Amino acid sequence: MNQLKQIQAHTLRNGTDFTKYLITKLLEIPNINYAHKLLDKTPNPTLFLYNKLIQAYSSKGPYFQCISLYSQILHHCLSPNPHSFTFLFAACTNLSSPSHGQMLHAHFVKFGLYYDVYALTALVDMYAKMGLLGLARKVFDETNGRDVPTWNSLIAGYAKSGDLEGALRLFVDMPSRNVISWTALISGYSQNGKYREALEMYLEMEREGKVKPNEVTIASVLPACANLGALEVGQRIEVYARANGYFRNAFVCNAVLELYARCGVIEKALQLFDEIGGVRNLCSWNTMIMGLAVHGRSDEALELFYQLLSQQMSPDDVTFVGAILACTHGGMVREGRELFNSMEKRFSITPKLEHYGCMVDLLGRAGLLQEAYNLIKSMPMKPDSVIWGTLLGACSFRGNVEYAEKAAESLFTLEPWNPGNYVILSNIYAKAGMWDGVANLRKLMKGSNVVKAAGHSFIEEGGRIHKFIVEDKSHPRCDEIFAVLDYVTDEMKLHGNSVDLDSGIEEIRFMEPV
Repeated sequence: MNQLKQIQAHTLRNGTDFTKYLITKLLEIPNINYAHKLLDKTPNPTLFLYNKLIQAYSSKGPYFQCISLYSQILHHCLSPNPHSFTFLFAACTNLSSPSHGQMLHAHFVKFGLYYDVYALTALVDMYAKMGLLGLARKVFDETNGRDVPTWNSLIAGYAKSGDLEGALRLFVDMPSRNVISWTALISGYSQNGKYREALEMYLEMEREGKVKPNEVTIASVLPACANLGALEVGQRIEVYARANGYFRNAFVCNAVLELYARCGVIEKALQLFDEIGGVRNLCSWNTMIMGLAVHGRSDEALELFYQLLSQQMSPDDVTFVGAILACTHGGMVREGRELFNSMEKRFSITPKLEHYGCMVDLLGRAGLLQEAYNLIKSMPMKPDSVIWGTLLGACSFRGNVEYAEKAAESLFTLEPWNPGNYVILSNIYAKAGMWDGVANLRKLMKGSNVVKAAGHSFIEEGGRIHKFIVEDKSHPRCDEIFAVLDYVTDEMKLHGNSVDLDSGIEEIRFMEPV
């Protein structure tokens, strides 16, 4: 920096122009503010210099400076080129400003730059990331010579908005794909809770073998494995990630940690938590605390929570969900109350629905149903179906009719289509011997056309995920599967549930997922 200042002083003394060199070097440091001041003092700034500053601000921020610099370009009667708009569209994306974006789009057309595919791709990307998919699609359809990034931008936009069918149609129609194309779809499925589809897409990418998964792909598919309980596939992906040096990436490490924590392999999760100490962040702590909490290791979860505080790290709202959940599973009502009350008083974190839900669960499991109900009524936000469902579940466990009816009344309004609420209340009535209530609920369900859907489960075998329901006979080898299940049942009855089944069962492999 001192050397650059010396060069600037030399140019001022000798009247030589090193402005282009100085601004370029300042932006490499980077010292954007100093470069901007130097540009402002330049008597005849060029479009090149403006573009360099716009590029820097569009990458680092503050993004509004890009719009300000564009105004200066017009003020100096310079004609912006495709590079100008490529960076300007990116800045508007970060600003989330549709009005600025559409204004720049109009200028882009006015200056006759619609031929540049790079700028057009940035324009598609801008509209797609803002959720303006109609405009993004219009620009996409009008673009000649579309390249893979153009397709990827639109696919990512459709996936982010939840239109996964539209994203898949685009993906299928692509003339060629790269790893970003696959990752956009995998990530879209995973982020929208379609975990099975996310994993199937990843496995299809592996089978095709034309592109290799990158760090983002791995970090996108592992949460799907975690939510499906697909431990075998997840471990194979972990081996691949380690072999390719992706464990330097915190997102990948945290995704593997979540896999083990969710799948109940807690000891392995703890080992990994210690291993990734160098890249460990708050997400790592939250995942480990939550994993310990949901698997009943409440004391260890709280110990980790207080260890986090001792390291001068600031917890967030997710941290408190895990800590209060630990109290819930450990039956620690006093500790849970203290944690909940400390959120705002000590850490300035406003409790969210999730925290109230955890507290209702904690109080309900402890039999403190009136306190749980009073907490719900005191909430600053409207209770959702999860909150009332938690109370109803606690009432079912305790056989409490009074608060069960209050919870069910709200649930019938919030989700009248959900048969589970009717069934739980009916069971509570039956347990209390209130058969009139059971009969009335059945009539209500029939009158409202509420039908209980068949529950389903997933099982991982041979690296594939199979979905099945009770007495499912859709699998091509269902006869063999049921034969083995019958054998297992007979042997368990014969030997009092203690038998070595390996000796009598011929191994069966599922060839196709149902």
